[in-house]
Amino acid sequence: MTPTDDLHEKMTPAPRIVLRVPAADGRLEWRLFQQPVEVLQARKMEEVVPLLERVDRANGQGLWAAGFVSYEAAPAFDRAFVTGSPGELPLAWLALFRDWHPLDPEPPRAAAYSLSDWKASISAADYERAVESIHRWIAAGDTYQVNYTMRLWADFAGDAGSLFTALARAQRSPRSAFVDTGDRWAICSSSPELFFHRDGGRIVCRPMKGTAPRGRYPEEDQRRGEWLRHSAKNRAENLMIVDMVRNDLGRIARPGSVEVTSLFELERYPSIHQLTSTVEARTEASLAEIFTALFPCASITGAPKVRTMELIHQLEQEPRGVYTGAVGCVGPERQAHFNVAIRTVQIDRRAGIAEYGAGGGIVWDSVAADEYRECRTKTLVLTQVEPEFSLLETLLCEPETGLFLLDRHLDRLRASALYFDRPVDLEA
Repeated sequence: MTPTDDLHEKMTPAPRIVLRVPAADGRLEWRLFQQPVEVLQARKMEEVVPLLERVDRANGQGLWAAGFVSYEAAPAFDRAFVTGSPGELPLAWLALFRDWHPLDPEPPRAAAYSLSDWKASISAADYERAVESIHRWIAAGDTYQVNYTMRLWADFAGDAGSLFTALARAQRSPRSAFVDTGDRWAICSSSPELFFHRDGGRIVCRPMKGTAPRGRYPEEDQRRGEWLRHSAKNRAENLMIVDMVRNDLGRIARPGSVEVTSLFELERYPSIHQLTSTVEARTEASLAEIFTALFPCASITGAPKVRTMELIHQLEQEPRGVYTGAVGCVGPERQAHFNVAIRTVQIDRRAGIAEYGAGGGIVWDSVAADEYRECRTKTLVLTQVEPEFSLLETLLCEPETGLFLLDRHLDRLRASALYFDRPVDLEA
């Protein structure tokens, strides 16, 4: 039985969850959660915090929990937060499990699902008008940055697990997550952004802000990455979010323990470069206290958070759902790992609809056309299919002189492996 067959056979009973999380040694591993002992759902604001407190008690009894918290759950943690109607998706959904199983979900070669063409909720002209409104609010001092987002919809039929593995293959995200609630909903997340990782008394956040498209060849790709790394606009946006995360963590951290351990790190994905920073702290906070301090992640709201969420509510006509919420797991011994649910498809089986969100931070010097183009770049994961290929280098070999220009060939092979993120052993 192949790993792919194993994945889909094991994932037949629902609810089921697959997460990519760091192991104790730092390596990324796939974990399968199945056969829950209990499913917890919050459909009212007053149920969200008690649900997370129930998860904490279950962790104390040796159980794991995995699932999601929707963006619209934010007012449960602070009544000053304003969001739209949550729709029919639960505000929070987490299932309890006795344990998880290691899994190697090699993506399937043939898709067992179908999607229609994706249709955007707004046009470029609509987007430009929204950016003009945001610029007026910035000029009035209401906000410094607004994370404005759009939705895309497509008709969906078939196996949601196959869509997830196709997305995971296309994005190669370190924080991929699949949640099948066993009834109406499935969440396929190929998010690159870490919301928080807790290991004992240590908590780490990696806010992501700053995007540039990949280049067509290694030299152009390197130039675009370096441009993003040194872009004054993107660095300023990233630093603004880092300061917000520092302040949020400071609410639950041991005094003096909040530390920015990296700034403006460049991360490379198949279609985009991303700018990421890392903030760490020491904390004894419970899961509910962590969510109360941090949720929703500052990178997907803007600054200041309370007023900016009010403005987002005025601009965005549709609920975000799990998009810009969080997906992850919590375990015994104070372990937890949640992504920020971007690059995420939410499937409503009853309606036969798949929904995807894309957006970006709008600041004073943002140009609407550029920001709209960035949003569209973030949708490439939906249509970008990674072809099957290997790297092959041809060399001239002459009996008298041996391999011609060997060092240059190895340099080219090394550059290609870096560009395509393919492992290569040049010492073999």
